[in-house]
Amino acid sequence: MSLPLIDNVPYTAPLWLPGGHAQTIYPAVCLAKPAVAFRRERWQAPDGDFVDVDLVDGQPGQPFVLLFHGLEGSSNSHYARALMAEVAARGWSGAVPHFRGCSGEANLAPRFYHSGDAQEVDWIVRRLRPRATGKFYAAGVSLGGNALLCWLGQSQHQADFIDAAAAVSAPLDLAQGGKALSSGANRLYTRMFLNTLKPKCLAKLEQFPGLFAREAMLAARDLHAFDNVVTAPLHGYRDADDYWHRASAKHVLQDITVPTLVLNAQNDPFLPGRFLPRSAAPTVTLEYPRHGGHVGFAAGKLPGSTRWLPQRLIHFFEGGNMAPPAPQTCHAGSSQTHTENATHG
Repeated sequence: MSLPLIDNVPYTAPLWLPGGHAQTIYPAVCLAKPAVAFRRERWQAPDGDFVDVDLVDGQPGQPFVLLFHGLEGSSNSHYARALMAEVAARGWSGAVPHFRGCSGEANLAPRFYHSGDAQEVDWIVRRLRPRATGKFYAAGVSLGGNALLCWLGQSQHQADFIDAAAAVSAPLDLAQGGKALSSGANRLYTRMFLNTLKPKCLAKLEQFPGLFAREAMLAARDLHAFDNVVTAPLHGYRDADDYWHRASAKHVLQDITVPTLVLNAQNDPFLPGRFLPRSAAPTVTLEYPRHGGHVGFAAGKLPGSTRWLPQRLIHFFEGGNMAPPAPQTCHAGSSQTHTENATHG
């Protein structure tokens, strides 16, 4: 039986949760995650490595939702549990594949994962698509959203076996996002990421001595320095600047042929709203609410809920292109939404 539906309205932040940082941190840290009965499979990757995929088994003929997580995320991330709980409540099926090294066990190959990993996305979606006996939808959050958009844009009509897609809080401009994360209070997020990435790198050097410069990696204080030493050279980029330029999804938004929602809050600390692209292919809906933080979008009365985001994605997947106008009461008046179809961008 489905859970009661929250009205699908453009996102407005609750009055009790002001600011991009609070809207980012509170849903991730303070709200309880719904229980999800995942079933794990381990796949052998084409390069001899493995990928762990957590699955929700639904009813035959119902839709299938694939979710790519963000940097250092997993199926246990608050947004993954929220979306998969909604999927399960509807009797749908779902999958959260883990990027290399994010499932709780070190991967085997001399590589990690990155924002432009379209080849990995392609392999995963093509392996999962035959399992879907109904509609097949793909979503990505943060890094995973950028990688999904890169694949959609590069594949163009070869990706049309996806019925609809969505990217949430994707770092569409990696250079501007990287600059934002290296300044002011945003350095908190950078330290959080580096605190998990660096131990993984030390373990990788034990597997593959000399794979990258150990001392330079340990000395990295921002993502640019880290990507320059580790991410870029391991994945075929010249340096961090080359990686950030070539892997930014903003370059391929005009090439996407699948109906796609791009949902970014303008107060996302990871990518300031002034850098959000304003045009894309006619199939792409750019939805930029003023508030929401980074993969936050908590809604309702205290203590709040994370259900607005998964329900917005499911509404879009089922054919609801734009959310209907917001009611004029019970919402923060300053939370105007910028929503546009790319044909009007």
